[in-house]
Amino acid sequence: MADTSDTRTPAQIEADIRRRRDTLAETLDEIGVRVHPKTIVGDAKAKVAANVDHTLGRAYVQVNRVVSEVRAQFVDEEGAPRLERVVPLALVVVGVVGLLAFGTRRRKG
Repeated sequence: MADTSDTRTPAQIEADIRRRRDTLAETLDEIGVRVHPKTIVGDAKAKVAANVDHTLGRAYVQVNRVVSEVRAQFVDEEGAPRLERVVPLALVVVGVVGLLAFGTRRRKG
């Protein structure tokens, strides 16, 4: 059987009750702050901003990687353009632009 006798003095019991009340009051204050609409909205905004920053960071890395890969296709190790790849691409671009310009002129006329 458990010993139920309490050897504390009434002053000690009152001090324990006071301490527990203070702890409960602090806990209730923290809960009040956490469930306050402004706190919830602020936390949600912070999470969204963190996710956007993370997504933008990943996108930046991916774009940077693609640009580096494309650049490696058209520039050699010394930084000089690879004419055997640049010239055909330039001809294709000029051809496409010419076809688009010719096609829009024909429709207008």
